[in-house]
Parts: sequence; structure tokens; C-alpha cells
Amino acid sequence: MNYGVAVISIIPCRSEPNDRAEQTTQVLFGEHYKVLEERKKFVRIRIAFDRYEGWICRKQHTEITEEEYQNLHKQHQCNCSRDLMGLLTCEEDESVMPIPMGSTLPGIQNNKIVLAGKSFTYSGEVVHEPGKDKVKLLEHALMYENAPYLWGGKSPFGIDCSGYTQMIYKLSGIKLPRDASQQALIGTTLSFVEEAEPGDLAFFDNEEGDIVHVGILLEDNYIIHASGKVRIDRIDHQGIYNPEMRDYSHNLRIIKRIYNL
Repeated sequence: MNYGVAVISIIPCRSEPNDRAEQTTQVLFGEHYKVLEERKKFVRIRIAFDRYEGWICRKQHTEITEEEYQNLHKQHQCNCSRDLMGLLTCEEDESVMPIPMGSTLPGIQNNKIVLAGKSFTYSGEVVHEPGKDKVKLLEHALMYENAPYLWGGKSPFGIDCSGYTQMIYKLSGIKLPRDASQQALIGTTLSFVEEAEPGDLAFFDNEEGDIVHVGILLEDNYIIHASGKVRIDRIDHQGIYNPEMRDYSHNLRIIKRIYNL
């Protein structure tokens, strides 16, 4: 089996081995993965962080050894960049690369990392060994406000609802699955909106009863979620009320507490 790591800022991960196929997620800088299948122009991967599978362009794939993969796997995968956009400088050629908030910085020490045989210096703030801190979680959640919605996105420059919740929890040292329907299966169920606390997750379903949306609860019956953009709306027992639509945009299904903040 072969292995790889992202050494560019964002790699689109697609449903099929085709540049026009649906983007289902993204691989951010520093995330490592297993290679499950190889084609001439694409490779199918399984991302180590959330075990999500998809196809990436071979030209964006950087191969590493099994030993490197295992070493990355042992390191704390939630050490990551905290700036909306940080800068990495490659020491070999002094080239500069922007990386989005939430990028993994494995084994970083004194703002320096070595990845796939390349040495980088990071200019920006780093989340080191994050703890379960409600204040920090909500600070990170608000930093993404107004980020545009992008199906399969995971960065402040384009993000979907479950990518948003996954990244916010990652910055707090907690691994969430990639999709909203998967995230809804973990944690403790709360019976009422009134029982919820800031940082809890609210899930919403469609007419068929499928979980299709997720957001992070704030104080005073507000929710922050990615819908068109990362936005703050009111929430009650019925769902999310969008003042621009003058109607409910999402129907509340369940509220989960992932951990005690």
C-alpha cells in the first residue's frame, strides 16, 4: 500500500476520478492519507483524520513512506494553523505558500516543520495541543463568519456546513466525522433547545427525514452555520429562522452535546 501527504494548501477530493466530478471534501496542508487505488491521472485515498475516501489529482499527490505515514499518525493531528491565512516558507527555495486556518502542522517546533523531506517555516499563530475550551471554540467559530458556502469545502475561503463544524472542533482538539449525518450519530442527545449550551451541535433534516445540515449553537437561541455563507441566525424548537427569507430555512431534528465544554 502507498501513502501520501498534502504539501500544498488545498487538494480537492472528488467522488470520481474526473476533474469535473463532485467535490466531496478537501485535503488541507499537512493531512496524510492512504492510497487505495491508482489511475493514470488520479489516486483514490482515505484521509487519516476522518477516514473519508475520494479521488485526488495525481499531480497534487505527494508520496511518503509507510514509516513517515506511521510517524505522522502518532503525532497530535490537531496541532494546526489558527490564522485565517498563514504563510509557509520552503527553506530549500524560499518559495512562499498560503495555507488556510485549520491546516495541520505535524511536529511543529519553533514554527518549523519537516514534511515529505521538505523543511518549512510557518509565519502565524499555531494551536498547540488544544484543549476542550468553550470560549476558544466559540472564538474560532466566529472567525469563519461570512466565509462563502462551498460544497465539500473546509477552508475560510469556501466551506460547507459539516466541514465547518468539523474544522471548529478540530481546532479544539476533537475529531468529528466529515458528514452531518455521521456527526449526528455521536454525543449525547438533548431533548429541548432550552437544554442546549453554546458549542452544542444542532442537526436538521429534509422531508425524507435525512440529516442534511448542522450548525453550532451560540448563546440566547442563536446558531452559527454555513448556509450560503457562514452566518448567525435565530433558532427555536422548529428550526432556523432566516430573516431575509422571512421563513424557516431548516427544520430542527436533534441537538447533540459532543463533550462537556
